[in-house]
This record gives sequence, structure tokens and C-alpha cells, in this order.
Amino acid sequence: MHPFDLPDFPWDTLAGPAALARSHPDGLVDLSVGTPVDPTPPVIRAALAAAADAPGYPTTHGSAAVRQAVVDWFARRRGVPGLDPDAVLPTIGSKELVALLPSLLGLGSGDVVVHPRVAYPTYDVGARLAGATPVAADATSALGPERVSLVWVNSPGNPTGEVLGVEHLAKVVAWARARGAVVASDECYAELGWASGEIPSILDPRVSGGSPDGLLALYSLSKQSNLAGYRAAFAAGDPRLIAHLVQVRKHVGMIMPAPVQAALTVALADDAHVAEQRERYRARRDVLRRALGPAGLVHDGGEAGLYLWVRAVDRPEATGWDLVDALARRGILAAPGSFYGPAGARHVRIALTASDERIEAAGERLAAGLLLP
Repeated sequence: MHPFDLPDFPWDTLAGPAALARSHPDGLVDLSVGTPVDPTPPVIRAALAAAADAPGYPTTHGSAAVRQAVVDWFARRRGVPGLDPDAVLPTIGSKELVALLPSLLGLGSGDVVVHPRVAYPTYDVGARLAGATPVAADATSALGPERVSLVWVNSPGNPTGEVLGVEHLAKVVAWARARGAVVASDECYAELGWASGEIPSILDPRVSGGSPDGLLALYSLSKQSNLAGYRAAFAAGDPRLIAHLVQVRKHVGMIMPAPVQAALTVALADDAHVAEQRERYRARRDVLRRALGPAGLVHDGGEAGLYLWVRAVDRPEATGWDLVDALARRGILAAPGSFYGPAGARHVRIALTASDERIEAAGERLAAGLLLP
């Protein structure tokens, strides 16, 4: 793909509905993007400030402290003991690695990159940027004889909130290893579970067989810690793959700033602020879930993540764009499901990322009903 051939950025196409929603007498409730609105926890801001005197270059591989913090977090929160600190790489947010991973792995023409049928659009764009072929599939049985080089899994899923279990993930790993493919698991919403079931990592020994070979887990603190503005994330897994990524990133200068590394180290060690933020989102989710029924809507996604995956109950012909327009007339801006692939065309994604006051306003507006065309 030539850089000038990139598709339009999906959210830029929401200008019309956004203008309509802003005209609501009580103002806009923007639930379209999923950008955090709550304060960055003081303990993290203090760590950033304390490390602000940073005249020298940080290391591309990250400080020993930040890599150990990732190792400790995986053992404590994700059921992954004994991770090698050398198999950890801090990244400048997770999106840059999602977009660049096929290129950084040297993929190109003839390589196939598999991603879910309903998925974050950057998986597709990253494959195209590398000159590889993106293929949307939810099961390995749906794949033909193509040379699959990279398989993306996303659990909890964006936008659906679906959680993939140990058995499913283990089958994907076995299938990919038999073909020499890398499995990259985007796990950015793993701390946002709303049911009692577990959310396993691709590095969980029950999934990986106790070996990280061919596996990468990606994680971001943007949502759990309100750090989207810090661009604080990391990858971990196969030491060979991490070493390769470190080497390439040294050449191109892709380095997480030292103060952000210090903040990330502290954030990963503090579970209290994560629990507090999770409960904020749980309460907001409950408000919106209760209001869907009176609006003639239903969430038919999973019980995790930062979004509601919503369709019209009694209007199966209604498209996601129909719902976007109907919501905009109530002053609510959401994202059409088509942003996430053709399989999402009848849905909208509604984010939980607005203040308590705006979420309450959205709930009241939804409870008043929607007028679909």
C-alpha cells in the first residue's frame, strides 16, 4: 500500500452526526472514540514529575525497572509466572505496534495476516502498510491454503467485548505453531471484566504450553489507568521476537520517553487505582445497559471491555449508520459497527468513556426512546 492510498480515518466520517449531536439543547454526549476522561491517578503523575529531569537518551529496550514491573504484573494479574524480563518491550502506546508489527516482522507480498471478522481497523491497515494481505476470520477452519504469517487475536474484543477462553486460544496457538506463524494477542482490556469468568492471556501456560515461542501479548495502560496521553504500553512474549523488535526500533529511534517509563513502572505496581477505575466504568455501563431496552436496543456482545455492542431489537434492517443518526438526534455520538468490518454493519459501538454526568444524560435520553428512519 502506498502511503497516499490509506483509507480515510473512520472517525473523520462522523462530522455530520457530530454536528447534529452538538445541536442538542443539553449538549453532546460523545461515546464514539473511547478516550478516557477521568484524572490520571496522582501516584502516576508524581512518578512522571519525579523523573522529569531526563537529559539523556533512554534505552530502547526499556529500563530494568519497567521490564521487571511488567514481569511482576503478568505473574500477579494475568496468571503468567516466570516471564523473562528480556522478553518485555515498552512501546509508545499499543496502536503503533499494532500498525507496524507486520512491517517490523518483515512481512510483505505473499504473507497473510489474519484478524477477527469484527475488529479494530488497525489490524487491517497494518497488514496493508506492509504489503501483506489481511484476511478476516474468526476460526482457523475458515482459512484456506494461504501462507499465514501473523494471526491477531483480541480478547476482550474491541468492539464486541467477547472473551476468548483457554481452549480456543490454545487451538489458535497450536494451529499457528504448526505453520510457523506468529500469534499476536491484543489484551488491552483485560482488566475490564464485568462477569465472574477469567480472561486468559495468550502467555498463560494453559494456552502456551509453558513456552512463549511464536507468541506476543500487547497491553496498554490507556484505559485501566487513564494514561492515553502518556502513550504507555508494552509487548511481551517470545524472547527471539522481542530481541528482533528491539533491534529494529534501535535503528528507527522508537523509544518510550524515560519519564513515561518511570510512570509505567509505578502504575503497574499499583492495583488500587485500577480497581477504582474499573468500578467507575462498571457503574457507567450499568446506567447505559438499563437504558438500552426502552430505546429498542440490545447489547449482544460479551461481558468485558470498554464498549457496548448494540443493535436494534425490532428493526433488523436498521444499519449502524441508521442508529448513529438516531442517537445523534438525541445528542449522543456513537461509532457505526461498519468501522470494524462488514460483519458489524448492523451495530453501533457505544463507549463508556464519559463523565458520570454525561453518562446519566445519555441514559435519560436513551430511556426516552429513539426514532429510527
